[in-house]
This record gives sequence, structure tokens and C-alpha cells, in this order.
Amino acid sequence: MAASALALTACAGSSTPASTGETSAKTATSAADLGGMDALVAAANAEGQLNVITLPPSWANYGKIISGFEAKYPGIKINSANPDGSSADEVAAAKAQQGQSTAPDVFDIGTAVLQQNLDLVAPYKVANWADIPADFKDADGKWYYDYTGLMSVGYDSKVITTPPTSMKDLLGAAYNGKVAIKGDPTQANEAASAVYLAALQSGGSADNIQPGIDFFSQLKKAGNFLAVTPTQATVASGETPVVIQWSYNNLAWGAAGGTSGNPDYKTVVLPGSALGSYYNQAISVDAPHPAAARLWEEYIYSPEVQNLYLASGAYPATLTAMQSGNTVDKTVLATVGAPPQNFVQLTADQATAAAGLLKSGWASAIG
Repeated sequence: MAASALALTACAGSSTPASTGETSAKTATSAADLGGMDALVAAANAEGQLNVITLPPSWANYGKIISGFEAKYPGIKINSANPDGSSADEVAAAKAQQGQSTAPDVFDIGTAVLQQNLDLVAPYKVANWADIPADFKDADGKWYYDYTGLMSVGYDSKVITTPPTSMKDLLGAAYNGKVAIKGDPTQANEAASAVYLAALQSGGSADNIQPGIDFFSQLKKAGNFLAVTPTQATVASGETPVVIQWSYNNLAWGAAGGTSGNPDYKTVVLPGSALGSYYNQAISVDAPHPAAARLWEEYIYSPEVQNLYLASGAYPATLTAMQSGNTVDKTVLATVGAPPQNFVQLTADQATAAAGLLKSGWASAIG
């Protein structure tokens, strides 16, 4: 998404090898391999740092999640690189920074990009592995779903006074020069998902996203497609009054964003076919802080953090187990609403095929 994909901003700081031996931390497939959680924490503290990438503070509550980790483990400093980057930027950084202390330790990554780069991830199973549904994870632990929302339309209600009810509405004159998506669909999962939603709403399917590409071609010809990558700041300033993105991000950029949000910015999940997409957690096989990377995943899948995802409007992967085990925050769940029961999510094969079609046809469609 960002042009400076390789200009990482993380602190380079030196890392101390895990007390159990860096090699064993790199190859551990569970906390038990290192002697249990206490040993994993000790090893992570010895390393003293964790490198994350493309995690904006407003995205799925990552601001609170990151600060919560540092508060729980004060001996570990989180270096957050390229917060407005894309899934492709994560891969580019991992390859360019291989063997360096600034390389990403962990990924929060879209399915299509992940499936093309499985050689970059290391297997690891968190302590509550059983709480993650079987079809939400790789059997060997190379990746696991973390959260999903629904693709939605955010709009500044002072500019767009009638809420959109379909993607077709966005072709109207009221949207001239106003509709943005989160970057390049050939690089960023969220931008690609905007195309997938357009496909579903235009007679296409998860197996045929061409109608979505055609829709954006029409949007461009109508003069409505805005070639600006939106951020919370551009929404607050009015530069990008309409954004197609995940519901939890649109919500965070409105009144829920407090002083950083736009109180007039509203979110609508369009009727008809809805699109969801779980993102994936994974550990880099080349993680410079392998114990801290594994501790981060243990933290992410704890009910504490899964409830933080939920509070942002993102439905966590272990929600069903949390409801059964009475660890879900019922007040938050009541506020957010019931999880989506029927929505389309592209499978790994469908996402890979869709990515290929976008790569061959997107540039000419909006050129």
C-alpha cells in the first residue's frame, strides 16, 4: 500500500538470544517445547524486543493490543513498522530484511498473499489451539485465523446525505471524486476485498470476481474513483469522504475514534451478499526474536485479546469457544451484535485465483 514498503521504521536494537538457546526458540512448535509458558516468557524477556508490521493503532484495536502486551511483559519493547502498509509489504520486508534485527517477527496477513509465501512462516501451536476451529487453521500450525469483519461502505453523512444501499449507488453523480479503497488490490487484501464485494453485488461470485473489476472500471470512467489511499486522517479532513473497507475500520474512523475520528462518518454493510475475510496470524521463519514472536501469538489468542478484537467490531477466531467457556465479554458482544452467520469468504484456492485475475486485469481496468 505504501510506496516506502522497504523503508521500515522499526528500531534496529540488538537482540539477546533466548535463554533456552536461539535455535530451540526458532524451532519450537509449542510452549511445551521450551519447557512451558514460564520458560517461554523468560526466553522472550531475554530477547527484549518484538517486531510487528502493518498494524495501525485504529485497526481491530491494535493500539490497545500492543500497549497491553508491553504492559503485561514490560521487559519486551514492541517495534511497530510501516503501520499503513499492506500484506505484500509484510512479505517484501521479510525478504529484504532477512537476517537483520529489524525483520518482522510476526505477520497479520491476508490469505492470498500468505498462500503464495508459505515458505516464510514457521509452525507453532498456541496453548488453546483446540479453541480455534479446524477450518480456521493450518493443521501443522503454520497459520491461523485471528479475526474478521464485513466489507462495508463508510461515508461522511454531511457530504453523502442519503446512505448507499448498493454498490450501484456509488456510480451516481453524488459520489463524483469521492470513493476510495485501501490501496492497490493486487497488493493489499482489504483493497482486493472491495473488488470481491463489488463482484458479489454485480452478479459475480467467489469463483468469478471479474464483475468486480468491471465495476471499478465503471467507477473510474464515471469519475467517482478516488486514487488516494484513505487513512483515518483523510476521513477526518474530508479528503476521502467515502471508503470501502472492513466494518471495524470504518467504525473506528467515525465517532468511535474519539478526537481522531469524524463524528459525521457513518458505516453501512450493504444488503444482499456480504463479504467477510479472516486475516491470518503467522510467525516468520526468520524471526529475529523467535521466543517473543511465539509469546505474542499466545497473547493474541488469549480471551483477553480476542475480546479486544471483538470490542473493535472484529469477530475473533475463538469466539465460539469463548461463548461456550463463558470467557467472552457479554457486554461487548451485546453492543457489537451477533456474529455474521451467512457471509461469503473466499477459500485459499479462490483467493489465489482472484489474485491472479487482479494481477492481469486491474491496471488496464482503471488505467
